[in-house]
Amino acid sequence: MKKYLFFMVSFLLLFTVLQVISGLLLTAAYAPDFSGSTPTDGFSVMISQTQVPVMIFSALSAVMAYFISNRVMKSK
Repeated sequence: MKKYLFFMVSFLLLFTVLQVISGLLLTAAYAPDFSGSTPTDGFSVMISQTQVPVMIFSALSAVMAYFISNRVMKSK
């Protein structure tokens, strides 16, 4: 149970950190296009059509959490 709890905490922490870093990079790289906007447009919402990046980050987080939990539990 202790190993499972450690895995879940490390997975959630790694997943959150990777999502925040991804959001920061995407926000920094975003260049808005004002050529087609009208003065009445207050805002626009961008919705992603693919879940691939989220799946990649979750798989990467799971693999990293697995190796971290195994390494920490073996050292105890």
